[in-house]
Amino acid sequence: MSTTPPKKEDELAGTEAPFVSHLVELRDRLVKALIAIVVGFGILCFWPGPGGMYDLLAAPLVSHLPAGAKLIATNVISPVLVPLKITLMAGFMLALPIVLYQLWAFVAPGLYSHEKKMVLPLVVSSTILFFAGVAFCYFLVIPGMSQFIQAFSPASITAAPDIEQYFGFVLTLFMVFGIAFEVPVAVVVLVRIGIVTVEQLKAFRGYFIVASFIVAAVVTPPDVVSQLALAIPMCILYEIGIWVSHLGVKNRAKRQAEAATEGSAPSGPSS
Repeated sequence: MSTTPPKKEDELAGTEAPFVSHLVELRDRLVKALIAIVVGFGILCFWPGPGGMYDLLAAPLVSHLPAGAKLIATNVISPVLVPLKITLMAGFMLALPIVLYQLWAFVAPGLYSHEKKMVLPLVVSSTILFFAGVAFCYFLVIPGMSQFIQAFSPASITAAPDIEQYFGFVLTLFMVFGIAFEVPVAVVVLVRIGIVTVEQLKAFRGYFIVASFIVAAVVTPPDVVSQLALAIPMCILYEIGIWVSHLGVKNRAKRQAEAATEGSAPSGPSS
């Protein structure tokens, strides 16, 4: 009598459904984030409108141009297309808290319980710091850089920047400064999940300062104002991240000590 060998179990059996469910959840999260961006874009199209958004974006540069000078459009559809792109970018920034929350909500099921408590503070702090970086660039860096360039520009040259080039230039600066201002969040997360310690961050301080100036020299325009305006805040924010991480480690050690003391305390006499 012949016997059939037992079938070998499929190691991937049962994994198809969780994988598909993750894809469905990712799709739903992306749709919600996209809806938030579209709503923000619609609100800004209603007020102040694409033209008003571009005038607002161009104000730091136009205020430092020679009297009567304006930005120019070298493409036929640029006067319509560029303001719409700016409004879409502003709509994304307006919806950024919802976009970040959807991202963290998708990742949260795979985190430990103590890591899930970080989600809301990280979403809030990441949003605030990104907006702070963009505001710092808009109110300080672009005006200072424009004034610096005009001061060294020959009198025979009339500045008339193209609106598409200016939009791309400003968008790059906004992203660079917005991401650079996330340094404290990155530092706190690295310490919280145990990749580095506060002592290692302090020892790495000198290397980070050098790296900050190298990054600033690479990603910013070749002028001293914008390079210093990026490198110096990054160094300050790095120190803030170390300080916040130190407080977090200190408070966590204090709570663990209190819990150990309560657990080892002798119970009262039983009746």
